[in-house]
Amino acid sequence: MPLKGWIEVNEVYCKGCELCIQECPQDVLALNMDALTPKGYHPAYLKSEGCTGCGVCAIICPEAAITVYRESKEGVAPATT
Repeated sequence: MPLKGWIEVNEVYCKGCELCIQECPQDVLALNMDALTPKGYHPAYLKSEGCTGCGVCAIICPEAAITVYRESKEGVAPATT
């Protein structure tokens, strides 16, 4: 059974650079064109199911705006990479 994960994007820091979207191996991230951050950028968001919590998006984010979570046998915890 594949891991299940999800992300939280801190919209205060996200500048919509799309690096996380380009590097996501599951292709489940996109820019939210219906929302703007306080600085006027379209933030990244989880567009569909399929996130495994691999953490690539959080590592590549130059603003450290992404927190990744994944299910584990013990419950839900922030992903460590």
